[in-house]
Order: sequence, then structure tokens, then C-alpha cells
Amino acid sequence: MTLMSYTDSVILNVDDNEAARYAKSRVLKHAGFKVIEASSGAEALTMALEHNPDLVLLDTKLPDIHGMEVCRRLKAEQETRAVLVLQTSASYVGTSDKIRALEGGADNYLFEPIEPEELVANVKALLRLGRVERELRDVDRRKDDFLATLAHELRNPLGPIRTAVELLCRLDPEVPPVQEQARMTILRHTGHLVRLVEDLLDVARISKGKITLHKERVELKTFIDSARESVAHIADARHHTLNVSLPQAEVWVEGDHVRLAQIVGNLLHNAVKFTPADGTIGLEAKVDGKELVIRVSDNGIGIGPEKLDVIFDMFAQDGFTTDRVQDGLGIGLSLVRTLVEMHNGSVKASSDGPGKGSTFEVRLPVDAVVHPEVVQQAQADQGTGVSRILVVDDNMDAADMLAALLSIDGHEVEVAYSGQDALDRAATYQPYCVFLDIGLPDMTGYEVARRMREVPGMEQAFMIALTGYGQERDRELAVDAGFNEHVVKPIDFERIRSLNLSTRQKR
Repeated sequence: MTLMSYTDSVILNVDDNEAARYAKSRVLKHAGFKVIEASSGAEALTMALEHNPDLVLLDTKLPDIHGMEVCRRLKAEQETRAVLVLQTSASYVGTSDKIRALEGGADNYLFEPIEPEELVANVKALLRLGRVERELRDVDRRKDDFLATLAHELRNPLGPIRTAVELLCRLDPEVPPVQEQARMTILRHTGHLVRLVEDLLDVARISKGKITLHKERVELKTFIDSARESVAHIADARHHTLNVSLPQAEVWVEGDHVRLAQIVGNLLHNAVKFTPADGTIGLEAKVDGKELVIRVSDNGIGIGPEKLDVIFDMFAQDGFTTDRVQDGLGIGLSLVRTLVEMHNGSVKASSDGPGKGSTFEVRLPVDAVVHPEVVQQAQADQGTGVSRILVVDDNMDAADMLAALLSIDGHEVEVAYSGQDALDRAATYQPYCVFLDIGLPDMTGYEVARRMREVPGMEQAFMIALTGYGQERDRELAVDAGFNEHVVKPIDFERIRSLNLSTRQKR
């Protein structure tokens, strides 16, 4: 095993006592370290930002800022939080002082006077740990990059597959049972692949704190319908009975439509997975005071009392039905809890025990309740219309399938397969809506969007970004480029319908 070299390690030695600072610097330099010095807390913070040292040897008693506060500030800043801090003190030498320093972010705490060999050994030990941490962070970063690339590459073929099957179902709804079964098999397994990809990406996002919500006023039935659609094929294949009870009134909540549908969808998938064939699943929603209560129940295998406290932990799985091998990654319920809490809600599980089914209850704050007579009048006032749409994608199969589906819904649709072609067609066709793929061969979709906004008559067009990348940064780039919506491949056609394309008339 090769011994670790410390010749490139930079140590920032912070001490207002010139003699003590000199002595420690001399010991460290003799051990092969590069040493820079600071005599105050403010100077230490500035030099840490400028020089990015590997470790700060930090005395507690400084003339301007207490050393423990310097440590806290270093660990609080994004640019310096990874810098190691070895706190030292000749004044604060009690156990409580050491605990306070470590809880404040210090990586270690030594009482002075310190023997030279002890100082060097502690610095080397911390640098070894720091190098391992950096390597792990680098591996973690590369893992996230790999997952994002994998998701993009998987989404590209999954998109046209799912869209093509939906088109076949619409063009020829009455087919022999064998053909219908084949269609449903493709849809079911495509949906399963999409869910696995999304779950893996969400694990990476949670670990990095990168899950963010795109909040708007969302009506209950819209995200319930999306959730039901995601599980319909699996439930039908297992001959499950799904009993749904929803309020007649419109119930609005403040939240992210996609994530709300994911919450309910994950609970429904969980119920389907752990309920034997021919079982019953209940989906109930009601308003309780200022809260929306959503319950998903089943008569499946149930949950033991010892499992109720851990069922929402990451990668937790518990049993499987006798007619179905255990599948999934044990991620779904953990995501449910995270997403519910991000919506300022709560979730809990209950069960009478193994073999007696289970119930999951989600509570979310209610934004508004609109009664049926008001809804009917609004629908009567809105009327209907047809939108003129331009679909832009260099994947010809994906573009043609999406255009065909939109045409079936009565829209006028044209297709372009490159950025320049899209700009040319926009100038003459003047679409109301544009579905624009980001990864085009001649220019990025972001550039096309910016240039299309400059085309006379296209200033108010409703533009939808299509991409295989679903990270928060990708959404931000889409908004900055002038897109109104960001849709991740493979396209959920129910999500497209929820955009109300017929109302997207340029003003």
C-alpha cells in the first residue's frame, strides 16, 4: 500500500499568539506541510475563502471572533464547509468545552500544550479522513451524473414506445383479447421501468437535498386521476377492485401536481403489490376542517406492529404476496413521507396485523373548496376550442407519435425535426403551442425557444420543453429560456391534457 503524501496539503494556522503560532507552524512545516498563517478570526475567514486550505488549525481565544464561532462560520459557508477544522485551546480545557466545539462543527479538539508528535499525528489522521470523504463525494457526484444520464437514455426510447401504444389503442380500440393483452403488457412494463428510473433519481435528489416543489393551486381530482392512471394496468391484471370515493366539490391544495400524483400513486402501487389477486383497494378523500385527508386501504398482507415505525424508511420492505415475487426497490414509501412533509402535511400507516390489510393516511392543508354549481357555471362559460400546435423533436418516431395523438384530440399539428426547421415553420404556421425537444442536432432547444420568442407573432406562444432530464437545474434553464412548462420524457399524455391546450390561444 502506497503511503499517503502530505506535501500538497495546505494548513491554515490561526493563533493571535505570535510565539505559539510560530512554534506550531515550524512543527507542521518540518513534517512536510505547506503552512499559511492568520492572527485573527476575520483574517482566518478571508484566507480560508481565498486559499481553500485542506485544514484549519484553529485556536479558540482570538482577539476579534471566538474560535468556535469562526469554526461555525466556516462550516456554514458552501465554499468552506468541507475544510477540516482542528480546534485547539489552552483556556477551554473542560469536557463540556470539547463537546461544544465538536457539536459546533470542529473535526477534532485538542488541549494545549500539545506535543509535536501528537499535533502532526492528529493533522495526518484528519487529512486521511478528509481525503476519503472527498473521494466518497466524488463517487457520489459521479453516481448522480450517471443516474441522470441513464435516465435520459432510458427515457428517450421509452417515450415513443408508450406513445405508440397509446396511439394504437386510440386508432383501433376494438381488438381481439390477445392483441389487447399484448398492448397492456407493453404499457404496464414500460410504466414500471419509468417508475424505477424516477425512484432512483429521487433517491439521489433526496440525498443531495435537491428535490424542490413547483407549487401552484392544484385540484384534487386532477392528481388523483393521474395516480389512478399510473396503477390502472397493474390493478386490472391482478383483478383488483378499486373503490374510489371523492368529494363532489372541487378541493384545491397548494402543491406540485406531479409530486402530489406521485404521493397517491406510490401508495396505490404499494397497495397493489401487497394485496393478493382479486383483492380490494380503497381510495378515499374528504375534507376534515382545514385539511384534505386521503386514505389508501387494502385487504392485503397487512403490517406487523413492529414494522409500523420503520415502514417509511429508505429501502425498507416487508413481505410479499404468495402469487407475486417481491419487486421494487423499497423506495416508494420513503419518497411519500418526504414529499408529504415538503407539502406541510403528514402521513401515517395503520394495520390490525399480518393478513388483515393496511391503511395509509395522508393529510394536506386545504387551499380552497369550490362547490359543484360554481364548477358547472365556469365550465359553461369556458367553451371549447382547437389549438394550433408545432411539435419539434429530432427523434422522428417520438415527434410523429405525439403529433398523431394530439391530432386525434382535434388539434391542428405540424412537425419539425430540427431547430432551424422549427423556426422557419413557426414564422409561417404561427402555432399557439410548441412542444420543443431540448436535445436537437443543430442547436439546443433553449436557443430555439429564445429565438422563437423573437419571431413576429410568437411572443405569446405557449412553449413546452420536452427533455429526458428532470433535475431542478433543467427546469430552471427551461424557465430562463422562455418556456411555460417543462415535461419530462416519456410523456404522460394525461399530463399533456391537463395543460388545457385548447385554451392556449395567443392574445
